[in-house]
Amino acid sequence: MQFGLRRQVSATIPELKSVFSHPIPPPPAPPFPAECTPEPSLNLQLQILLQPISQHSPYPSSYAPIFQFLTRHNFIKLGQQTHAQIVLHGLRPNAFLAAKMVAMYASSGDLDSAAVVFDRTDNPSSLLYNSIIRAYTRHGFPEKTLEAYTRMHFLGLPGDNFTLPFVLKSCADLSRVCMGRCVHGQGLRVGLEGDFYVGASLIDMYVKCGAIGDAQKLFDKMVVRDVASWNALIAGYMKEGDIGVAEDLFGWMEGRNIVSWTAMISGYTQNGFAEQALALFDEMLQEGSEIKPNWVTIVSVLPACSHSGALERGRRIHDFANGIGLRSNSSVQTALAAMYAKCGSLIEAQRCFDMIAQKGKNLIAWNTMIMAYASHGCGIEAVSIFENMLKAGVQPDAVTFMGLLSACSHSGLIAAGLKYFNDMSTIYSVEPRVEHYSCVVDLLGRAGRLVEAKELISQMPMLAGPSVWGALLAACRSYRNLEMAELAARRLFVLEPDNSGNYVILSNLYAEAGMWEEVKKLRLLLKCQGIKKSPGCSWIEINGKSHLFMGADTSHPQAEEIYKFLEALYEKIKIAGYIPDTTFVLHDISEEEKEYNLTTHSEKLAIAFGLLNTSPGVVLRVTKNLRICGDCHEATKFISKIYEREIIVRDLNRFHCFKDGSCSCGDYW
Repeated sequence: MQFGLRRQVSATIPELKSVFSHPIPPPPAPPFPAECTPEPSLNLQLQILLQPISQHSPYPSSYAPIFQFLTRHNFIKLGQQTHAQIVLHGLRPNAFLAAKMVAMYASSGDLDSAAVVFDRTDNPSSLLYNSIIRAYTRHGFPEKTLEAYTRMHFLGLPGDNFTLPFVLKSCADLSRVCMGRCVHGQGLRVGLEGDFYVGASLIDMYVKCGAIGDAQKLFDKMVVRDVASWNALIAGYMKEGDIGVAEDLFGWMEGRNIVSWTAMISGYTQNGFAEQALALFDEMLQEGSEIKPNWVTIVSVLPACSHSGALERGRRIHDFANGIGLRSNSSVQTALAAMYAKCGSLIEAQRCFDMIAQKGKNLIAWNTMIMAYASHGCGIEAVSIFENMLKAGVQPDAVTFMGLLSACSHSGLIAAGLKYFNDMSTIYSVEPRVEHYSCVVDLLGRAGRLVEAKELISQMPMLAGPSVWGALLAACRSYRNLEMAELAARRLFVLEPDNSGNYVILSNLYAEAGMWEEVKKLRLLLKCQGIKKSPGCSWIEINGKSHLFMGADTSHPQAEEIYKFLEALYEKIKIAGYIPDTTFVLHDISEEEKEYNLTTHSEKLAIAFGLLNTSPGVVLRVTKNLRICGDCHEATKFISKIYEREIIVRDLNRFHCFKDGSCSCGDYW
């Protein structure tokens, strides 16, 4: 935004003479430039409004209804000309007129001109302050909103029910709960706490600042609660993870609107309750439902499909979105792309991304695709998307580089990854964070360059966090570097003492080295500290329903059939050349017992169930909560070839696409 009032004045003088120097009765031609001529009825209305200023010495207040009219109908060019006319007449706007002028400039996004009018007005009023506060808030300048409100308060000008909601929103945006409490107190003194808009804004502010207790107290005091107050409190409890209270509020609430339903669905999704989110969404789709999902609801529910790997559910939601005319909605298409990528269908993700018009591809959309290719280990494609983003004139941010560095790490693009890391601050002015260092440690570690990875950690300008040491520990596991693994693990035991995964990795390394005494010590330490190992589990979606399997699970109704099938399957893949890797069984037991233990891993149970319950040629999509073990990875390659199936496994770190006896990761994982 640039100041341009003087330029506008000089450029529009010839037009203004024709606009304002004629008598008011309609001339043969409209008194407006051709490019901004109003409709005939609006033309007549404006001519009537212009009558008071046709005299030689018009009053400043005569211009106020003109600016109000021009703002309402978005005739910004005419508004600039009218402003120039005021300057030519040597008039200084009073506070009432200035408020209308500020609103006009703000409606077009020209906050600089709005600020000039505001700053040059003597004796500002509450109305004028309301105009500039509203302008700053709506255009995303919360700091300026609070500065203006502070000046307003210093001048002794009272805020009203138009002022406080905008100020409270800015407090929420900046997490300024102390400032919010001061505004609350000022609202109490002038009797505004009972106002619907102020009350809802106060609850929303407390919720967003994490003061759910204050929000609840205020809600309890309200004599009449409007739907916005209920919605804000529901969203607050969902944010705090207090699902039960949010559910109770939703159940008690009368007059639920689309925001109420969406708040519940979004809250379920964010707290990992995917099935509840999808069930509530399905309830909205029922024939008797008065409230139907909109684009925000769809964007909120799609991550639930991603979380549970429910691809078919996601496809049905996609069909519904198309059916209500959201095919060209960039936010919906971006959310769909993320969902398809996380459910293992990169082709459909790319198709949704391509549906977005070039001008609608914002940073979030580009980042979504970079992260999508990164999670599938497609480094070259992620780099290509990044380069296309730059050509489109979109500047990368910290999230972009997280995806890009991760993609390079999973694809073995060492030189490219190091180059992008070095370019972050020097070319793109993005300062590396701990997460970026973690990606580079992972990049070097996967390539076996453990010494360089450790040196990078020692050179970090900030303390290395769990993600950094965790990346080094994972690399040490892959390359059997016990000495460096002990160093990383000891750091992690201090940084995240309750994370059982770190103890397990070191224990596994000790077990592989036959150091069973050290294994016992670690397991005893886990037991003494009350730390429980996260159990491995896998799930697969068949006919729209998810089926969960734990390791050595016998609870599934088809358990007997699954284990019989696995026996035959193992014989087949052994004949094809599969050799069980018993080093992944970390117990001091016989080889035969170790082999049987391998057959009961959760991902193998899920794959066997999928083969039993789908037709030949159907793609199997399995999700695992932990990293896939090396033996399961090798066995799945053989299974994909023998049964001529594409099997997509999404583990903790990435996707593995098994087809024709090989994996998309190229065994680089």
